[in-house]
Amino acid sequence: MQGTPPPQQQMGQAWTQPAANQIPLNSGMGMQGYFAPTQATLALVLSILGVVACSICTAIPGLILANQALTITSDQPGHPDAGLAKAAQIIGWIVIGITILGVLAYGAMFAFLIANDPAMAP
Repeated sequence: MQGTPPPQQQMGQAWTQPAANQIPLNSGMGMQGYFAPTQATLALVLSILGVVACSICTAIPGLILANQALTITSDQPGHPDAGLAKAAQIIGWIVIGITILGVLAYGAMFAFLIANDPAMAP
């Protein structure tokens, strides 16, 4: 029996034991199998951490992980991590936008102060 696969991997048979890192489907979903694991939770944590403390330093890695998770979840409709990944992506972009606006505001403030400094006048 050199050309036949092992009995647990034959076509039409369900897997008997799920892998440790996969999310099982509910029985009412009409599909057999498991969802692929994602880093959506970590992406959400990094994006929220960007709002609270670390600004762009954690928002960019959170955005990268969220985009990777969205790629995985878009291939599997009904994936339970799709909402987490989308929320992480939105929060990451908001943090990046606020950081850019903050840097521009500081630059404008310093330019205004330098332009109005009497010691700098010719």
